[in-house]
Amino acid sequence: MYFPVADLEVSPLVPPLVAFAISFFTSMGGVSGAFLLLPFQVSVLGFTSPAVSSTNQLFNIVAIPSGVYRYLKEGRMLWPLTWVVIIGTLPGVLVGAIVRIKYLPDPKNFKLFAGLVLLYMGGRLLNDLAFPKKTNGPTTEERFHQRGKKQPRTTGSEAAFCEHLACVTVRQWTPTRIVYDFYGETFTVNAVGLMALSLVVGMVGGVYGIGGGAIIAPFLVSFFGMPVYAVAGASLMGTFVTSVAGVAFYQILAPYYPGMVIAPDWLLGFLFGIGGFAGMYCGARLQKFVPAKFIKWILVVCLLFTAGKYIWSFLF
Repeated sequence: MYFPVADLEVSPLVPPLVAFAISFFTSMGGVSGAFLLLPFQVSVLGFTSPAVSSTNQLFNIVAIPSGVYRYLKEGRMLWPLTWVVIIGTLPGVLVGAIVRIKYLPDPKNFKLFAGLVLLYMGGRLLNDLAFPKKTNGPTTEERFHQRGKKQPRTTGSEAAFCEHLACVTVRQWTPTRIVYDFYGETFTVNAVGLMALSLVVGMVGGVYGIGGGAIIAPFLVSFFGMPVYAVAGASLMGTFVTSVAGVAFYQILAPYYPGMVIAPDWLLGFLFGIGGFAGMYCGARLQKFVPAKFIKWILVVCLLFTAGKYIWSFLF
């Protein structure tokens, strides 16, 4: 099947199957999988124009709602965090789109930029896994994961109590901080610091075409110390909203750059999105049964492998 915008020919079964495989695992960590789809499009399919960034964000728009639905249904959508991330990320995504078009249209330079971003993300998570903070007992993530094994042996009232603990409960939300409970522990987030970080993340995400979620999720887990089970829904929702803005912005800018392919390949993005829609639903549905460390290791391996490949191709 030929895709004229991307100027490539590929079987229509390939995009949804690849997207399903990627998003199934990455959605468990609050990441849509767009950060891995982009290298696939660039390196395997040969889609190197700036339109690959907007097509990648189109994938987010189609795929993410299923994952968000699952986290909403299970009571693990932290709305204050979602809105803080969106407010900070959205302006950055628009600035990043301009940077991508004006300063990084060359695929080689773009690969170096993407490789360095992914290398930093992977290194940060790897450091947290290799040198975990010492605790006196099991972490919140470990206790949450263990609940899945205990539920079959619990009574009705005990099971109901466990389900209540597994939901995110917001205690306080002000312009400066967010306080919430998750599985018997209270977490406090500096909203101002998170918003500033989200602005930078949005700029990087706008350039890379990922909406920023793939970068903000590892930061929430490693830098802010938030449990991956509680932030995945918020990260995906934030990615969805910023991706809508990103695609619209690329589409608006397209007429002003007639010699450059900027607008998304709608058919290709939709095919990727269909696979991602199914993959994210399954990943979000099964996330609570998967150990947090396993989820983080999946992200680390994907990040460092892709970063190494991009940087190597730039240098050699």
